[in-house]
Amino acid sequence: MYTVQFDHPIHVHFMGIGGISMSGLAEILLKRHFTISGSDMRESEMTNHLSSIGANVMIGQKASNITDDIDLVVYTAAIREDNEEFAAAKAKGLPMMTRATLLGQIMSNYLRSIAVAGTHGKTTTTSMMSHILLEAATDPTISVGGILDLIKGNILVGKSDVFLTEACEYTNSFLEFFPLYSIILNVEEDHMDFFKDIDDIKNSFHKFASQTAEDGLIIINGDMEHTDDILSGLTQKSVTFGLKEGNNYTAKDISYDDNGNVSYTLYVDSEKKYRVILSVKGEHNVLNSLSAIACSEAMGLEKDAILRGLASFGGTKRRFEYKGSLKGVTVIDDYAHHPTEIAATITAAQKYPHDDLWIVFQPHTYTRTAAFLEDFAKVLCAADHVVLADIYAAREPDTGLVSSMDIVNLMKEAGADVYHFPSFDEIENFLLTVLKGNDLLITMGAGDVVKIGEELLNM
Repeated sequence: MYTVQFDHPIHVHFMGIGGISMSGLAEILLKRHFTISGSDMRESEMTNHLSSIGANVMIGQKASNITDDIDLVVYTAAIREDNEEFAAAKAKGLPMMTRATLLGQIMSNYLRSIAVAGTHGKTTTTSMMSHILLEAATDPTISVGGILDLIKGNILVGKSDVFLTEACEYTNSFLEFFPLYSIILNVEEDHMDFFKDIDDIKNSFHKFASQTAEDGLIIINGDMEHTDDILSGLTQKSVTFGLKEGNNYTAKDISYDDNGNVSYTLYVDSEKKYRVILSVKGEHNVLNSLSAIACSEAMGLEKDAILRGLASFGGTKRRFEYKGSLKGVTVIDDYAHHPTEIAATITAAQKYPHDDLWIVFQPHTYTRTAAFLEDFAKVLCAADHVVLADIYAAREPDTGLVSSMDIVNLMKEAGADVYHFPSFDEIENFLLTVLKGNDLLITMGAGDVVKIGEELLNM
């Protein structure tokens, strides 16, 4: 295995440099005086930003991009072996590694590393931790899987020994990490195009937890049915968080303000501590914040910095993000694409002032839609009205075995008010005829459904 020596800068080429994580890694290395080049299929804010700070970014992936002066090639899971650049790098015998491997090697250079894992909530919790770490003046390096206004992007390069990142389980990427603090938010079935079943997923999270430093700490959701399985046989210290009795960190007296933002009283080992006020919505964010508090206290951060950090966090892009108002209709966008996430978002929306709740849902990938068909239908029925867009394929081919109409038919059987249109234009035109003042519209999904709300607001 090739090892990057961070005190000896080399030329690194990134295949898929415009991705949210790849661009962040490229920026970290640029600021360590590495020579950075890379390619992507399309120009974006990320590629333009990297170009502006010294990277050589090429639009289009072709063999000629792999020049003789490149020392290392980094690629994403989306790159196939028949990709021109991948094949050219192989032919030249260049050292190659995945994005996750590079991230793990970068992390190993920081004494106080934090990895945030879980099926849901990674970006939000990483962002909460970012606010706390900056309030506590720790001068951290941060890599987050979304755009965080506080750091004006997805990456912040600090000068201390603190490193914070998301740890994604897909393709077992997080098994490249050996953090001091491991946060495990939740463990559920997802990414079934990679994992065989829930036992396979649990095994991966168990392995991830086992790679926590021996003098480190595992911070894990104690409300899960899988908690004991994941911690089984491990020697590292652990603390639990959750809403049930018996957790080390828990919340009581949960309340909501007029905008649906949540607050609660923190209890640690059954002892009442202090009131926590959040600027985000939903009980799921209570859990996210409990994990952030547990990690922060383990690091020895001051209570006031923790409280200020949590209070200042107003959410990330595409997580219950307010987009604007259309003739009295509030337009929100949310990244939820798993049934548990959808249920959490709808529950949060019910605390938000509105008359009717409209959801425009775009399923993400055929395998996920097929795996959770009945669950999608069930959780979406909690909204007043639902509009289904066609499935966003992402990395997958259309097998013809599942479609959005399968969700629609199940919802109609349950008596839901549900519609389907094959194009965004048709959805937008329909919404213009049915939305009324004080309704709440949420565009929902991990694809490009956000465009619908943005188009409506621009009309």
